[in-house]
Amino acid sequence: MRLALYQPDIPQNVGAAIRAAACFGAGMDVIEPCGFPLDSREVRRVAMDYGAGAAPVAHSGWSGFLENVGGARLILLTTKGDRTIWEFSFRPDDIILMGRESVGAPEEVHERADARLRIPIAPVARSLNLATAAAVALAEARRQTGWG
Repeated sequence: MRLALYQPDIPQNVGAAIRAAACFGAGMDVIEPCGFPLDSREVRRVAMDYGAGAAPVAHSGWSGFLENVGGARLILLTTKGDRTIWEFSFRPDDIILMGRESVGAPEEVHERADARLRIPIAPVARSLNLATAAAVALAEARRQTGWG
């Protein structure tokens, strides 16, 4: 299982996602460009010493990332998802993909995704924080696949 972040905007979210990926035993991918250097102080401060457990693999762009996906399914978390993470059957080799904090994922990412899922939240809320949503999805995927 892997967690992939598409062109993240906020270094602290990347640090928190690294920590979540490490805690759930998932690999980590970052699809550049980012709005900051991946080795920035802000990323390291939030990731703490968890970076060794889920050191992100940087990809030079969307096409570079796709070259390394292999046969894994791309599961896009999006507020526009047609199903919830509770209605989906995860597999151990899935890649959970998160869009940008500011604008989500572009249409080409939506089109390539094997599934577009959402996390049910209260009607008054717009969305969860990116790292929080990633952790919720990783926890559900791991629960379903019998890990831990």
